[in-house]
Amino acid sequence: MITPSRFIEVVQGQGTDFFTGVPDSLLKSLCAYISDSVDSDHHIIAANEGNAVGLAVGNHLATGSIPLVYMQNSGEGNAVNPLLSLADGDVYQIPLLLCIGWRGEPGFHDEPQHVKQGKVTIPLLETMGIPYQILSDDPDQMLKQVETAYTSMRENSSPFALVIRKGLFADYNLKNKAEVAGSMTREEALQHIVAHMQDDAIIVSTTGMASRELYEIREQRGEGHEKDFLTVGSMGHASQIALGIALAKKDRQVVCIDGDGAALMHLGGMAIIGTTKPGNYIHIIVNNGSHDSVGGQPTVGREVDLCGVASSLGYLKSAKVRSAQELTEILSGEISGPCCIEVMVKKGNRKDLGRPKTTPVENKQAYMQYIAEEKR
Repeated sequence: MITPSRFIEVVQGQGTDFFTGVPDSLLKSLCAYISDSVDSDHHIIAANEGNAVGLAVGNHLATGSIPLVYMQNSGEGNAVNPLLSLADGDVYQIPLLLCIGWRGEPGFHDEPQHVKQGKVTIPLLETMGIPYQILSDDPDQMLKQVETAYTSMRENSSPFALVIRKGLFADYNLKNKAEVAGSMTREEALQHIVAHMQDDAIIVSTTGMASRELYEIREQRGEGHEKDFLTVGSMGHASQIALGIALAKKDRQVVCIDGDGAALMHLGGMAIIGTTKPGNYIHIIVNNGSHDSVGGQPTVGREVDLCGVASSLGYLKSAKVRSAQELTEILSGEISGPCCIEVMVKKGNRKDLGRPKTTPVENKQAYMQYIAEEKR
């Protein structure tokens, strides 16, 4: 097992002093240690992994040093374009150290959305021509692998990846935890949302805890799950899934339950919602200012005006709510879309929160059957 402090000490010894990426549950301890030990000029939690590569490239151009970019393996998809068309040795020749959490590693149980990602993590790196090492949990071997990585990056002026297995980093808990104000938890907000939707509303919920909580709320209410598309992967894309449905089913209310981190990850999607103007679309952004599903690292969700963004991008109505009463009032009224409702909630979730018991395919089949039904 490797302590995050030792790993960072080793890469800093190689001259790396800029860190950026998107938090991952497998890298939770590493991300927490970086947040506690590196100042805000040298550590940026990016909106998405492609942005992180761009930030790192800019740092290299300005300083000549080799930055570190961390991500979950699902984030490789967001990073492919700038890795191949910007940092690659055939283009600008930018050395970057990539730390990639290996969710869904073959031979180990993981959630359905990680299985395919796990299978292709190594082949994708090989296809992109990015050399890699699966980081060892032996400190001496880790040191040799890091030295090999930096030798490769300096000789070839191109990226190198360290693939991180589950449990490799010793536990480290974030010390500088920012409090996030809110009168409701996310789960409480979701309970109010479910209770005040139209009976035949079609719901798309975002990646992570929100979908898990929505599933359990339906269980608690003795209801089925056919009304909800649980977007267990594809962070940041729930709003566009919902838009595709809204444009095809204009006589039904379509609700996207989003998170601040997910909305920020692909913020341009809101411009498409605002300009297509689906009158049946409600975009609910549950804002706890954090990446709650992967360790609670902060987003900039509480530092930007998401309602103001929505209004400027063409949403007909936007409202920020901070209490159950405010949320109930706005959901109980007449809503014309596209409408953005930003719900300010606390960080955190129940420790005994379960996971959906249906498979993604079972969810899809029941959902499509529900959508196909005539409006009641």
